[in-house]
Amino acid sequence: MRAFREKACGLAVCIALLLPGSVLAAGGGEVSKLVIVADTRGLNGWLAHLANLYNESHLYFTLFTVVAIPLVGLILGLLADIVMGWIGIDLRSRKLAEH
Repeated sequence: MRAFREKACGLAVCIALLLPGSVLAAGGGEVSKLVIVADTRGLNGWLAHLANLYNESHLYFTLFTVVAIPLVGLILGLLADIVMGWIGIDLRSRKLAEH
């Protein structure tokens, strides 16, 4: 019984590895490249600028995103610190209020 299970598992792995290639090849005809662009119709301001940046250069868009995400995190963190200070939460001291 164990040998049957091993053969069945091996067959299932072979099917899983070989089937996608035959399915993709079944389309026939010439393959064209896929172009992904952002729809800029109706956008203005920062959204239009970012959409145009994405359409023109994925590298510049990636660099902008890598820089923007930590900056937004820093700004939101500082705002959270200010709000917590206003409502009385002191994160600078390590003494416990429960004792």
